[in-house]
Amino acid sequence: MAEGASSNLIGQFGVGFYSAFLAADKVTVTSKHNDDPKQWVWESTAANGFSITEDPKGNTLGRGTRITLHLRAETEEGHKESEYLSTDHLKTLVRKYSEFINFPIYLWSSHEEAIDEEEELLKEAEKLESEDVEEEEEDEEAEEEEEEDEEAGKPPKTKTVWEWELINSTKPIWTRSASEVTEDEYYKFYKAVSKVGIF
Repeated sequence: MAEGASSNLIGQFGVGFYSAFLAADKVTVTSKHNDDPKQWVWESTAANGFSITEDPKGNTLGRGTRITLHLRAETEEGHKESEYLSTDHLKTLVRKYSEFINFPIYLWSSHEEAIDEEEELLKEAEKLESEDVEEEEEDEEAEEEEEEDEEAGKPPKTKTVWEWELINSTKPIWTRSASEVTEDEYYKFYKAVSKVGIF
């Protein structure tokens, strides 16, 4: 590496992009440059070259790039590529191979959260104010039944929350001062790059 070159150059030249075709039979790259009014679509099936066309959907990105992998149903070896759609499997792969890269990887994932009962009661109260007295009575009865059910030991209500989750949270140790890196972080890094256990 030339003098003054940065370690941040790792991964900036598309090395390994072709590996997308190990799991996908087609790759679509949609891209919009900030200074170009048009949005463009690059598409390839690997075997038949590629095409670049103006996106018929127009400017949907604003700016930036979206890469879409059209996964194969099954590989020649019989592997099902749908396993790459599993949230847990994707997290495992990212943590195994990309834990120490200097670029954040987020996964759109969901988790369950307990519903704040006070907040729900406030919403119900606002709703009741706009309804007839009869409906209020019915809702009050329903609330009383719910409270009785909860007292009977039913689990609390939950809701599904979707959000971007940072998967590779460990900052690359080679970009930090040696005095900042703990012994445990050295072990974790060695284990990740050598693919062996440390006792």
